[in-house]
Amino acid sequence: MSEFSNVYDGHVRLSVLRLLSSQPTYSANDSVLTTAVESLGLSCTRSQMRAHLSWLQEVGAVTLITPMDGVIVATLTERGGDLAAGRSTIPGIQRPSPKG
Repeated sequence: MSEFSNVYDGHVRLSVLRLLSSQPTYSANDSVLTTAVESLGLSCTRSQMRAHLSWLQEVGAVTLITPMDGVIVATLTERGGDLAAGRSTIPGIQRPSPKG
């Protein structure tokens, strides 16, 4: 994987965590997340989004459920909230910029 791809993926994953943290239920489905990430200027297919969500689940940042065929719902975990806010970091997720 190229360095650009690694950086890009880190930004997509951080964006997903931030989007989930902004939702009242800390949840959204893969279709909504794909559209929302695209609106931030980060090109992402639904298949790519699902790969990012699986990766985020593996590191404990989200939980995933499939309430019906073709739909995956991601929910932010406490760890995911810490990553979105910059209180903790892991390789593969871009560290947020300082606010101010």
